[in-house]
Amino acid sequence: MQVLPQPAVVVVIDLGGGGPLTVESATGARPMRSFVASLSPGPARIRGESVECLEVSLSPRTAYALLGVPPRELDGSVNGLEDLWGRAARRLGERLADATTWQERFTLTNAFLAERAPEAPSMSPEVTAAWATIVARRGRVRVDDLAAAFGWSRKRLWSRFTDQIGLTPKRAAMLVRFDHAARALCAGESPSAVAVACGYADQPHLHRDVLALAGCTPRALAARNTSAG
Repeated sequence: MQVLPQPAVVVVIDLGGGGPLTVESATGARPMRSFVASLSPGPARIRGESVECLEVSLSPRTAYALLGVPPRELDGSVNGLEDLWGRAARRLGERLADATTWQERFTLTNAFLAERAPEAPSMSPEVTAAWATIVARRGRVRVDDLAAAFGWSRKRLWSRFTDQIGLTPKRAAMLVRFDHAARALCAGESPSAVAVACGYADQPHLHRDVLALAGCTPRALAARNTSAG
C-alpha cells in the first residue's frame, strides 16, 4: 500500500496474528509491528500479509502532547511505537489484541490516550493558532504574515513552530497544500485545474511538490489511486 504524507501524525498499533509490516521509506525497508509516522515522512510503502491493526490519526497539537518526545526529534521519520512509549505500548497492544470487538478496542485506545493527557505539555497558543491558520487557508499563507499576526519575528515563529510541530512553517504549508491537491487528483481532477485551485504558482510547481512528497508525478498519482479504487 502506498502511503501519502498527510497533515497528521499517524500511529499504527499491531493487533498480532499476522506477520510484521514492512515499512519502505527513503531510509530503507524496516520490519515493524507498531509504529508512529511523523508529519511529512516522504514517499513510503507498507507491505504485509494477514495484518490486523488499529490506526490513530493525531493532530500536531495532540501529538505534541501525547507522544512524549519533541516533534523535532522525529525528523519526518517512521519510529517504532515502543521506542516512544516503552512497555506501555506493548501492554496496550496486548490489551487490544485480547479485545473481542472494535468498539472495545476504540474505547481502550481512547482511555490509554486520556491517561497520558494530564502529564502532557501544552503547545503555545501562537503555534496552535499558526497551525490552525495554515490549515484553514489550505497552506496558502506567508510566513511573514503569520509572524506579524502574533507580534513575533519570522525567526521566533520559525523556531517555536519547528520545535512544537516538527516542521518549519513553510514545510507545513507545503504539506497542507499537497494534501488538498492529492485528494483532488485522486478524485479525478486534472493537474492543471488542481494547480490553480490549490494555489500553486503553476503546473510545474505542483509537479515538483507531488514528486517530492508522493514519489511520483501528479498523473501517475491519480492513475495509481484510480486503479486501486
